[in-house]
Amino acid sequence: MPGLRHLHILWTNDNIYASNMVVMSYATKSMAARAWDGITVILWGATVKLAAENECIQGQIKVAQNVGVKFSACVSCALQFGVVEKLENIGVEVAPWVEPMTELLQSGAALLTV
Repeated sequence: MPGLRHLHILWTNDNIYASNMVVMSYATKSMAARAWDGITVILWGATVKLAAENECIQGQIKVAQNVGVKFSACVSCALQFGVVEKLENIGVEVAPWVEPMTELLQSGAALLTV
């Protein structure tokens, strides 16, 4: 489990404005500024569909990845929306997140929820 200098962003809001102005903006800018040793954006719920289908969001994911932000999607959500392959094709890891999320919450790790 990453240390306290690693930020996890739990991205559950599929509103395009929240995605652009909060998730992508903060993740990219703070990672580029080296405010964190690492950032992982966790796609959960309908955000998996947004990321898999929206070209603007896909472009922002690529920009964020280029500065070192990691993206990981909830496998159950991706399966429900039928977007596993699309997410993997844009470099988003698809993995189980229930146990890791529980560990993050119990450990007091840095977690931003949007």
